[in-house]
Amino acid sequence: MQPFHYAKPASLAEALVAERKTSRENPDAPSAFLAGGTTLVDLMKLDVMRSQRIVDLNDLADEFGDIRFDGVYLRLGAFAKMADVASHPEVRANFPVIAQSLSLAASAQLRNMATLGGNVLQRTRCPYYRDTSWAACNRRTPGSGCAAIGGANRQHAVLGTSEHCIATYHGDFAQALLALDALVLLVGPDGNRTVPFGSIHRLPGDSPQHETNLLSGEIITEFVVPAGAWTRRSLYLKVRDRQSYEFAVASSAVALDIDDGIVRTARIALGGVATVPWRTGEAEDILNGNAMDEQRAMRAARAAFATSVPQSHNAFKIALGQSTMVRALLQAASMEVHHD
Repeated sequence: MQPFHYAKPASLAEALVAERKTSRENPDAPSAFLAGGTTLVDLMKLDVMRSQRIVDLNDLADEFGDIRFDGVYLRLGAFAKMADVASHPEVRANFPVIAQSLSLAASAQLRNMATLGGNVLQRTRCPYYRDTSWAACNRRTPGSGCAAIGGANRQHAVLGTSEHCIATYHGDFAQALLALDALVLLVGPDGNRTVPFGSIHRLPGDSPQHETNLLSGEIITEFVVPAGAWTRRSLYLKVRDRQSYEFAVASSAVALDIDDGIVRTARIALGGVATVPWRTGEAEDILNGNAMDEQRAMRAARAAFATSVPQSHNAFKIALGQSTMVRALLQAASMEVHHD
């Protein structure tokens, strides 16, 4: 691990001042924000990230760690712990896809440490990115190539890839937020803004080193999820190589509004198969306005993977991703949903 300067601001305003000062003095080495530390510390130990200044944000947890539901919006502070949100009775009852995506992630110990904001911004687990003995990684060293293309790529993405990067986005919670059209509240040196969660992550394209659209120094303070008929009829289905402490090989976050057997609104996000949290509007269009059955769900699943680009070892993800999505849709359609 490289030496670094450490700061622990007592307030959001102080954190922004510290970031602005660091950016002005050394624009090529911005600060790294520390919350739960379950990603950042690992990457620093591996010498993948070499931030010269760490800004510890844990003192902001009291201000931005609340979990609130008023019947219209679920508001999740970005510094709330994953375990606390997963076990919250209002979340479990009204937004099961969120509770499930969090409870199926990582391990109990990590869920007790990790924050929501840090979770959605976690870096890829691509072994070529995390192992610096591999020189070819465009995310770590732009222009060096992508060792995963033509390498061991069983866990890599089949959707949203480019010739420069095929690394998978491995988070779970992000799929739930994407399916539910969540909003993200951001605070930065240049002011506050609210953006759709779907605009946070960037496709790799020709610059995979830029993983998000956050501006320099911006901090996520809150996620806002609108409630609807679909939020109660929602679930997260995760397929993995073992039943605990493992990333998804394929997953699906599904939320359905069904009236008299007809799908009024379908919301579907896919995990484990794409370079970013992946919403599939093509599949949703096939379901909307129609009765849900296995045949139509399969049509939707085929549409969801129509643009997939398999590699030498991960072509199986297409069929697995399709079957995972079909299972999730049929299970969600059969849920017993109680309305107050």
